[in-house]
This record gives sequence, structure tokens and C-alpha cells, in this order.
Amino acid sequence: MEEEILAFALQNALEHGGKAQAGPVMGKAMALFPDLRRDPKNASAKVRKIVEEVNSLTPEMQRERLSLMGGPRETIKRDRKTGLPDLEGAVMGEVVMRFAPGPSGPLHIGHSRAAILNDEYCKKYKGKFILRFEDTNPDRIDPDAYDMIPQDLEWLGVNTDETFVQSDRFDTYYHVAKDLILAGAAYVCTIDTEVWRSMKLAGKAVEERDDGPEVQLERWDRMLDGTYSEGEASLVVKTDLDHRNPAVRDFIGMRIKDDPHPRTKDRFRVYPLYNLSVAIDDHIMGCTHILRGKDHLNNTLRQEYVYRHLDWDLPKFIHYGLVSIPESILKTSLIRQEITNGNYSGWSDVRLGTLQALAARGFDPKALRDYWTETGIKSVDINFSWDTLYAKNRTLIDNKARRFFFVPSPTPLIFEYGGVLEANIPYHPERPEMGVRKHRIAPHNGTIRLCIPEKDLREAGNGSVVRLKDLCNVKLMDVSKGIGEFAGTDVSIIREVKGRIVQWVLEDSEPLEIYTPEGEVVKGLVEPGITNTVSNGDMIQFERVGYCRVFFDHGMKANMAHE
Repeated sequence: MEEEILAFALQNALEHGGKAQAGPVMGKAMALFPDLRRDPKNASAKVRKIVEEVNSLTPEMQRERLSLMGGPRETIKRDRKTGLPDLEGAVMGEVVMRFAPGPSGPLHIGHSRAAILNDEYCKKYKGKFILRFEDTNPDRIDPDAYDMIPQDLEWLGVNTDETFVQSDRFDTYYHVAKDLILAGAAYVCTIDTEVWRSMKLAGKAVEERDDGPEVQLERWDRMLDGTYSEGEASLVVKTDLDHRNPAVRDFIGMRIKDDPHPRTKDRFRVYPLYNLSVAIDDHIMGCTHILRGKDHLNNTLRQEYVYRHLDWDLPKFIHYGLVSIPESILKTSLIRQEITNGNYSGWSDVRLGTLQALAARGFDPKALRDYWTETGIKSVDINFSWDTLYAKNRTLIDNKARRFFFVPSPTPLIFEYGGVLEANIPYHPERPEMGVRKHRIAPHNGTIRLCIPEKDLREAGNGSVVRLKDLCNVKLMDVSKGIGEFAGTDVSIIREVKGRIVQWVLEDSEPLEIYTPEGEVVKGLVEPGITNTVSNGDMIQFERVGYCRVFFDHGMKANMAHE
């Protein structure tokens, strides 16, 4: 029983960066050995002791020990309900939802939440999924985004059925604006904006609010024909000046802006604002369910007034909690400036939180999909967990990633040996069908010359024994000069002396640079033969370093996904 618990703990540690978690190990142990439930206190103490022992080992030692025990164990899985909750009022085949980004740049990890959740529901109900570019603010448009965003969605696995661009729809907005004026639900305001705002916050109507439709239409025409200059007039949608939430009281639906639009140039000068254009489009496009963050709660209240003014059926509004994404640079205007300044290599720079950056690092997009669907649409605010995303990604890529050695800050290790050392190292410890990488190391003038990480050599110290992984054992005689002494090939010596398992490469190995999400560039040597085994852009695992996407275009480099 203790051996099986140890195997579970080793397996759990390797799935979580070398640190086993007592809870999951306990769960698996009780599933396999139900008698443990009779004395949970002692069972828990036993599991925790084994977990502590496992966590004292390096990941290499954990992997080797598990391999000696016969490899990973099968686990008993309990059935549990998965997937998103049902949509209220949803009818199979009739659901219509939309993802509506502003084309200010490519998508980032925060955008992926809305894209994936809407896509999941459309798939669930065999509905229609609309991509809508909300580009009615000419100051916040990157023309390249019209191409980048669909590419990002394709990488995410999000399929859209129709695409609309709001700047193509100004005539539609003008038509509905006129309908609102005729219905007495909108007015053209020509007083100073700050004066208007202070009055409506006080619950007071400006004089123009009560003018009849004929007068309002005349002012509306002056907005369109250029009589009014920018800032002199705006179209305001009426709500309730007594509304208990001052932010919901009358809102500006149209404004004059003379800046040319990147797509329509100077064809239009009256621009719809967010709440009016969104309400119009969601209705005309037949959206049945609007899924978005709860930071849009006030917007929902404003947009509902547009629906009621025009006697439109309300869609179902669903608001999920906000998410805080730590350690991520997401603001497109800041990123663009830093790219221009040369501080970032581009939108795919691995230090960024863009989807392009995640793709460049080698993430499987399904990891994001699994993360957001498990997070769901609860209204509570959450903190994004990179560790959870890494764990999900590791599960998806680990089985496909070939293993190689990478030696950062390489330093020589020299020891005498009379024969030829051979290493047959599996590309994957649990997938023998992937084959092995073979190395024959012949001595030069009676000595073997390799390179190992400087940190390992320094921390091990004189007199200690290290194991060169899958090769041999070496006793360190003079760390300052990198001189050792051959100490056999028996792997069991590691358990006896608690030695260090060390990656190694030949002295003439090729240089490689690893770019980390923290902004570091780790330089070192990579195991020979990698370019003959993997293709440009493949995911691999550099043992003891992390999962990386490798590129051979201009020298050898790798982008780290995570450890």
C-alpha cells in the first residue's frame, strides 16, 4: 500500500513542477484502498510523510524513482458534472450570440474568456456565433487588427458564422436615431457637455430635452450636414432623470467627431457611441443572449431603454464576475508604444499576455478553453491562476513533447575513463515508441570532457557524487577546475548518497537561447541532434528547465511556455 501511495505522490509531483499535493494523493489512495477511510487521521499522516519525502527530491530523481517502480499508476476517476450551466430560455438551433472586440490591437488572454464562453454556448445549442468589430471610435483603431483578431480566434478554435464591422453600418444607426427622435425618446443637446452632465446628475432636465420631434429633427440634420462643429451638439437618449443610479440617467448616443476613420475616411462625422450602437446591432442581428462581464451592468441598464423605446424584445443578459490577470501586460496602446520604442519584439513577444505570445510560447489553446469553461459564468470576481493554466497546458503537451538536455551557463567537467561511454536516453520516459537518442562518448587522451550547469557544479561541492543523467556517476574532486572521478554507472548510488542528477552535453554542442516570460534570456548549450529530430516550431521539454517551443530560423532559440 505504501509503495502505491509513493507512486501516486511521485506522479502528482511530476504533474505539478516537482511538488506533490497531499490532498489529491490522499484521494487516489482512498479510492484504491478503501480501508484507509476507517482511520483517516493516521492515513492522512502517512500520506503527508510520503509527500514530504517525495518533495525533498529533485524532479529528475522523482521521475527516475517512479520509472524504477514501474511508471505511472492508473487512477480511479469519479463521474462528475462538467460543462457550462444551461442558458435561460435557450432553444436548440435558435441561439444567437456575439463576440464584439474593438480593433485596437490583437486579442489578449482577457479577451479569450468572452470569445470561448460565447463559442461554447453556440456549440452547445447549435446556434449562430457572430464576430462584430466595434470600431466607432476612430482614435482607437489599429487597421491591422481587422486581420489579427480573426487569426487569433482561429488559433483559439473559435468558429464564427458571420462577421460585421460597425463602421459599415452608420446609415443603420442614423435611421434608428431618427426613429428615437420621432418617438420622443432622444433629443439633440447643444449646451456645454459639462453643464448637461451636472444637471442630469442632479436629476434636472436641460431646456432642449422637452422640445418636440420637429425641432429635434432640425437639429439632428444640422449635426449631419456640418452646421454644428465638433463638441457643439450631441444626440442624447432619454432614460429616467429620477433613476437611483445617476450613471443610468440620460446618456449620449451620438457625437460629432471630425477625425477621419481608418476605414471610412471622412465619409461620416457623426459617430454612435457604445451603448446606442451595441443595442441597435444586438437587436438587428437577432442576438438572443448577451454574455459579458459585470462591469457592463450599467451599460445593460442603458441599452434596455433603447429596446423599450422602440418596442423591441429584450435578449437575455448574463454578467459574469471580473477577472484580475496578474503578471500580464495587456494594454494595447502601451504595448504598441513599447514595440515602436524597440522594447518588445512585436505582439508575439513572450513577455506579453497576447494570444500571439501564448501561441509563440507553445500553448495548446485547449488549455485556455478548459480553464474558462471550468471557471464558468459565476458572478463572483476571480484572480486568474497562471499555475492552473500551466497545469492544464502541461497535461495537453507533455505526452507529445520530446525530452532533450539543455545546459545553462555551461562549465566543463573532466574525468578519466579508459573506454567509450554510451547513453541511450528515451525521448519520452513513458512513450517507448518515440525511441531513444543515442550518444557514444569516446575519451580524448584518456579523459571524458563534458559540460554541465555551472550552478550544479558549484552547489554540489568537492567530494560529492553527481549522476550524469542516463550516463554515469562522477565524484567531484576539484570543483574550481571542473575535475571529477568516474564513479560507476549504478543508478542506485543516487538513493544511497542523495546525489544530484545533472544534465550534460558534449563540449562542442550547439548554443541555444531560451526566452522566458519573465524577460530573461538564458544562454547555454543544447544536446546534439535536436534539429534532426524535431521540426521548426515544435514543442519539446528541456529537462529541469521547462516546456519550450523551438525555432531554427536564425540560429537556435526557444520560447519557454512554463516549467
